[in-house]
Amino acid sequence: MTVVNDTVDNAKATPEIEQPYAELGLKDDEYQKIKEILGRRPTDAELTVYSVMWSEHCSYKSSKVHLRYFGETMTEEMASKILAGIGENAGVVDIGGGDAVTFRVESHNHPSFVEPYQGAATGIGGIVRDIMAMGARPIAVMDQLRFGAIDADDTKRVLPGVVHGIGGYGNCLGLPNIGGETVFDPAYAGNPLVNALCVGTLKVEDLHLAFASGTGNKVILFGSRTGLDGIGGVSVLGSATFEEGEERKLPAVQVGDPFAEKVLIECCLELYQAGVVVGIQDLGGGGLSCATSELAAAGDGGMRVDLDAVPLRAENMTAAEILASESQERMCAVVAPENVDRFMEICAKWEVGAAVIGEVTDETDRLAVYHQGELVMDAPPSTIDAGPVYERPYARPEWLDGVQAKTEVTKSDDLVGTWKQMVASPALCSRDFITQQYDRYVRGNTVQAKHANAGVLRINEESGRGVAISADASGRYTYLDPNMGARLALAEAYRNVAVTGATPVAVTNCLNFGSPENPDVMWQFAEAVHGLADGARELSVPVSGGNVSFYNQTGDTPILPTPVVGVLGVIEDVENSIPHALPAGAEEHVLVLLGETFEEFGGSVWQDISGQGLAGLPPQVDLANEARLAEFFGGVEGVSAAHDLSEGGLSQAVFELLLASGLGADLNLEAVHEDAFTALFSESASRVLIAVSRDRVDAALERAAAVGVPAVVVGETSASGKLSFGDQEIAVDELAQAWAATLPQHFGHSVAPNAAV
Repeated sequence: MTVVNDTVDNAKATPEIEQPYAELGLKDDEYQKIKEILGRRPTDAELTVYSVMWSEHCSYKSSKVHLRYFGETMTEEMASKILAGIGENAGVVDIGGGDAVTFRVESHNHPSFVEPYQGAATGIGGIVRDIMAMGARPIAVMDQLRFGAIDADDTKRVLPGVVHGIGGYGNCLGLPNIGGETVFDPAYAGNPLVNALCVGTLKVEDLHLAFASGTGNKVILFGSRTGLDGIGGVSVLGSATFEEGEERKLPAVQVGDPFAEKVLIECCLELYQAGVVVGIQDLGGGGLSCATSELAAAGDGGMRVDLDAVPLRAENMTAAEILASESQERMCAVVAPENVDRFMEICAKWEVGAAVIGEVTDETDRLAVYHQGELVMDAPPSTIDAGPVYERPYARPEWLDGVQAKTEVTKSDDLVGTWKQMVASPALCSRDFITQQYDRYVRGNTVQAKHANAGVLRINEESGRGVAISADASGRYTYLDPNMGARLALAEAYRNVAVTGATPVAVTNCLNFGSPENPDVMWQFAEAVHGLADGARELSVPVSGGNVSFYNQTGDTPILPTPVVGVLGVIEDVENSIPHALPAGAEEHVLVLLGETFEEFGGSVWQDISGQGLAGLPPQVDLANEARLAEFFGGVEGVSAAHDLSEGGLSQAVFELLLASGLGADLNLEAVHEDAFTALFSESASRVLIAVSRDRVDAALERAAAVGVPAVVVGETSASGKLSFGDQEIAVDELAQAWAATLPQHFGHSVAPNAAV
């Protein structure tokens, strides 16, 4: 039996009461550990806080032992590039001239399956508040989406809601959506991935961190009121395996109000400018439980909290419900007593609710929480914040050798038919149906977004300094070789940034995997972490932070291991950024392929759409080649357009580079590879297609030779509008029609869900 208004004194007096710790996700040994820490059974509030904070989503208890490798592999030179890194709400990078940029990507997978609109919308809201908590103004968002098969009934249920949620929340905030990925694969049926990235800008001196220091300083909760929505939210939904019917867990999904968040952004920025904030934390996963315990654990004292002072929007909420609620659009700040009045004035100006709910005490490592005049929680915040550490068993899967051994790939003699089939495939078709629902150019500083290799943003309007951001992943590659799959995700994101002319400077990640209790999954995870960390060191680009999402599976079937890797690059003048395609009316150009092409089809789009199964080895990447490509673009001049080669290989790069230009091209596939099919559709890494005017060809080839990048002329554009190779040809317009038709055919009649839930 659970006591509704459980107190510390009552917990001491009633050790025999049975508590529902298992229903809250705690294991037997974890419950016993909590009792050892407290010297008694926990109160209801304490049990709730520990269960939330020790959940997989909040504590990283299964991933910590592997994530330490990021720190172990980071050199002093790499660390010097970042102002705030792993363990903070978001990574922060000094980009020069007093400007800094912060970026992070997080998962909102399970809530988005349960209630697609609000799950995705609050995913955007949560990552935006992470950026706000660093002292930054959010300036753009991106998304990484994974759904089941394109024709599956549940995909038709989930995708429209997710897209409307991302667009609805981001558009209302006035934040451009500058890029992302949408992937369809049966492996994500029943467990879609919704990863949201946000980037913000600040001055170096305006950096804020999450800590509660200074005895007597006040703890202020501000933003929206606290309600019953989102109790158990992402912290619990993201820490358990999905079973049939889990989509009915609607009450656990948070409900967002983007207009409240927009006002909260402006309020926070004025609070920072006024200098009235000592420390700050957003309220996301774990709600007030997380904010108070993390602030206290990072500070130099303790904290006293009075839940009676928390503004509520529901009656008769228990202490446990107030602490566990994940109601959106809330922040928690630590403020010196002499600044409280000014803090409140600024909140009132923006009509943002605010209340002093506690203070920093001199009782080191003690979090004391009161409700209705009674002490309902008395615990060391360090034990709440740190959580357990598990060394889960892991081993290379027995099935992997058999999968990797199947290297034979059947090709097709019908190159034209294959090309048309490829561009129309769910993997490569136009995402305009999705991205047209997003505002890409609001705020006026978006330089590249639509169809671009990377999103490019102007940060400093006076100097023109800006950033390029890309986020990439391939679950298919990672399934075949987790270490190489993570390296390939890093390589693609790094390359996408580099081809804009930007210098890659930092990495973030969102690691989406199945159950950590599965040794196969834990091996995949460990290998991916090592691949990413080692790769970042080889490129001398620091990992500034990240997110882990486990239990992404339905029943016993995990998703494809999907490490999303984001790379941020700096460009001194965005007016000089290199576009991904030739514009309409462009003059004729010469096409040059940088990099080497091999017969690599493991995990490829061709392998998928031809029904040959997922097998073999993924493309092999040498990151030194990626560094040389970045060096090429760092010093080259006169490149009219540059498009990286990844999924779909040369065929997709040529098509997308010429799509808007009205031009065709005469291609010399023999210059790429002796086998025409391989030349067109291989997915070898470290390759970029560039378009240069005829008078710039020699200079481009000389630049490539100087930095050690293989380069070959693969064709010339023509006014014919057709792609010719050997004795075959196909019109770019014919490919474009096939490319554009796929998503509207499947989702064009989808009805937008009601945003008001």
